Amino acid sequence: MLTIGQLAAYAGVTVRAVRHYHQIGLLPEPERDASGYRRYGATAVVALIKIRTLADAGVPLAQISRMLEADATAFAEAIRTIDNHLRDEIQRLETSRRHIAQLTAGDSLALPPEVAAYLDRLRGIGASQRMVEAERDGWILVAARWPDRIVEWMPGKIAHLDDPQVVRLYRVLSEIFDGDEEDDPRLAEAADIMACLAEQAYAANEVIPGEEADDDLPHDLIDALAVESDPRVRRLRELMRERGWSGWNRMERLPKPPPD
Repeated sequence: MLTIGQLAAYAGVTVRAVRHYHQIGLLPEPERDASGYRRYGATAVVALIKIRTLADAGVPLAQISRMLEADATAFAEAIRTIDNHLRDEIQRLETSRRHIAQLTAGDSLALPPEVAAYLDRLRGIGASQRMVEAERDGWILVAARWPDRIVEWMPGKIAHLDDPQVVRLYRVLSEIFDGDEEDDPRLAEAADIMACLAEQAYAANEVIPGEEADDDLPHDLIDALAVESDPRVRRLRELMRERGWSGWNRMERLPKPPPD
C-alpha cells in the first residue's frame, strides 16, 4: 500500500494534483487507515497513470472520467473530437502569433500593412512623431469602418506625398503641434495650403465616393479626434471656413455669402 506521496511520485504527478482529482471525483479517495493516513493500492496507481496520460495529451479533466468508462468505439470518437478541437486551437494560436509578430513595429496595431507603410513615408518626408501618431489613430477609425477599401486608397495617398505642397503641410503642422503656442501664426499658412489642395481636388473631381461620403459617423469621429488631439485644430477649422471650406478630413466648399 502506498502513501499519497508515493502514489504521486510513481505516477509522475504532484500530491496537489492527486488531491484535486479527489475533489472533482476523478480519482476515488480511499478510506484512511488506523493511523489516519490514506493508503493506495495498485488499482489507484493504474487509474492515476491513465488520468495523467489523458491530461498530458490535452484532454480536459471534465471529459476524462467519461473516456475512462467508454468502450473502444466511443473512446476513439472522443479522441477524434478532442484532436479536431486541438487542431482548431493550434490554428487560432498560429494566427495570433502572426498578428503579434505584425505588431512589433507599433504602427500595425489595428491597421493593415499598407497603412503602416504610408506612416513610414510620412516619417520620411519629415512629419513629427506626434503627427504620425495622429494620422495613425485616424486611419484606425477609417480601417475599422471600411477595411476592404484601404488597399484601394493607399496608392493614391502615398502618391500625394510626392506633392511639395503636401510635404510642406505636414512639416508645418508638425512644427505647430510640437509647439505650445496657442494662436500660432503658422496656422494661417497651413490653412492656405489646405485650401489650395482642396481647390485642386475639387477641380480634378477628386471627391469622396457617395457611399463613404454619406457615412457621417467616421468623418465626425475623425474630426473629433483631431480636436481631442490638439484644441488648436478648432482655430485651423475657423481659418478654413474663412477660406471657403468646411470640415477637416472631408472638406466641402461652403456657399459664397451674398454680396452686400
